[in-house]
Amino acid sequence: MELVLTPSKNLKPLPEPTTLGFGRYFSDHMFNMEFKEELGWINPRIEEYQPFTLDPSTLVFHYSQTIFEGMKAYRTKENRIQLFRPMDNFIRMNKSARSLCMPEFDSGFVLNALKELLKTDQKWVPGLEGTSLYIRPTMIATENTLGVKVSNEYKFFIILSPVSSYYVEGFNPIKIWVSPQYVRAVPGGVGEVKTGGNYAASLYAGELAHKKGFSQVLWLDGIEHRYIEEVGSMNIFFVINDEIITPKLVGSILPGITRDSVLKLTKSWGMKVFERQISLEEVVKSVQDGSLTEMFGSGTAAAISPVGEFCVENESYKVNKGLLGPVSNRLFQTLTDIQYGRTTDSFNWIEPV
Repeated sequence: MELVLTPSKNLKPLPEPTTLGFGRYFSDHMFNMEFKEELGWINPRIEEYQPFTLDPSTLVFHYSQTIFEGMKAYRTKENRIQLFRPMDNFIRMNKSARSLCMPEFDSGFVLNALKELLKTDQKWVPGLEGTSLYIRPTMIATENTLGVKVSNEYKFFIILSPVSSYYVEGFNPIKIWVSPQYVRAVPGGVGEVKTGGNYAASLYAGELAHKKGFSQVLWLDGIEHRYIEEVGSMNIFFVINDEIITPKLVGSILPGITRDSVLKLTKSWGMKVFERQISLEEVVKSVQDGSLTEMFGSGTAAAISPVGEFCVENESYKVNKGLLGPVSNRLFQTLTDIQYGRTTDSFNWIEPV
């Protein structure tokens, strides 16, 4: 396939870097390509960011064949633009495609197309401390028909959005709420797939959490409703007796790229790291006896997000007196230093644009 670039004639004014928020602004261009069963992937192009028209019978509206990814581009102090582990995102997206009976794509070709898109819209990569360019690759089913079936047509697109911190708290510890009755996913389902249905399943409990004054929901397993799985937009970690513990991937937890980075970093620091089941009862007990010293989430949107408090039913538990801990602070500084080119990337995670 040959990538075609059609520059936009309607360039937008850049937003003020200090007021970006998250997902509010979108760059001048986007990447598009289509899939037809008899032809494969066709017509890859970079063109003006614009709406596209879909028939009311389009399968994605009715049976939710849709997957996506989230990654970021960073501007260094030398004014270079670089990506953090983008190939891992595309490998995971192809795994999601297999899970939802969607066509896989050439990850190397798409990565190169993303780089060309970033070069085209490079002025949209903000340079202010703590800002970045969020990247959203998405695939949707586009065949026009009704009836539960696998689509034979698809659209793949990438859009770009300059962002600041995901949470209004920034890097300050957040408060999360343990859902007493709602579940997000079960093993054997699509909980480990980055698909829209997983996020739809989280919305109701998420709104309840926000109304109660919490940033996110801490999800428990869908079978016994006892073991901790993940937070709404992050994987979760605990520091108990100087050991790093995170829930084991059992098919209902998203295998986060940042999660994997945290595991690799902490192991390289000589810390004791465990992927295992951890019950809510164990976490509460460890708070009460003082052995839980830190709790933090990991994800593309927020990198590392320390948790200062969590609530079970009507009982709240402070973690580290609600203060930032040394492990999460070191992880945040190390990850962001690598992402922004302020330190050596000994893991070869950075992909220059």
